[in-house]
Amino acid sequence: MSTRSKAHSYPVQLVDLVLIELSNWRWSWRSIVVVSALVPLFSMVGLSVYARDLGSEALHTVFSGSLVMSLMFGNLGNIQSHLVFMRFQGTLEYFATLPIHKHTLMLAIIIAFFLLSFPALLTLLIIGSALLEISLAPHPLLLLVIPLCVLPMSAVGALIGVSVRNPQEGGSLSVLTTFLLAGLGPVLFPAERLPGLLNHIGVINPAARAASALRQTLIGPRSEQIALDLTILFGFTLCIFYVVGKKLDWRAGHTL
Repeated sequence: MSTRSKAHSYPVQLVDLVLIELSNWRWSWRSIVVVSALVPLFSMVGLSVYARDLGSEALHTVFSGSLVMSLMFGNLGNIQSHLVFMRFQGTLEYFATLPIHKHTLMLAIIIAFFLLSFPALLTLLIIGSALLEISLAPHPLLLLVIPLCVLPMSAVGALIGVSVRNPQEGGSLSVLTTFLLAGLGPVLFPAERLPGLLNHIGVINPAARAASALRQTLIGPRSEQIALDLTILFGFTLCIFYVVGKKLDWRAGHTL
């Protein structure tokens, strides 16, 4: 019987891998929630001190930008460190001996860390809106927006994880990338308060596009811009994951 005929169906493989990934964090998931919630929350509170004098639009920007920061801490940083660990500890070599495809493993990692980061996002959403006195008006499109905001953050984390030469380099580059994305465009600061160059770069910055999409679907009003936001988020994700797939060391002889 061939290896292919022994393999489970794709949904079964994916669920099994997600459960494996979640079990790896059963002892430390609380730290992920705390970091992903508290750091953006403190940032939100600090920035709101000056944003209150600039009007409601500035407060909305601080709020949505802090949600994006939570997604970056919970997904970008954790996925890069996890992939670095898997590379240097030989875990990827082990998975390569199984009848699974590397894209299935990557999707399982993304889903697992999204599930781990969701409680922090929800906590920040509830507490942050109360502290900033923001009235939320969630739109059903939010169910699509949140995953599309997570994917590019996960893609950047994966790219760092499969590219760096050692764990120390990965950690430093992850932190640098997180704050770089937060500063390029209207993520935490209103567009009118930023230099024109940063606003131009923000057009293709996934963090800025994610903040815009979250702001429109959580607070409103919604405009035609949201279609462009989601298109750029999706396109950016596809491009980065294409590069990740090329760079990820996977023994082709063991894959399906």
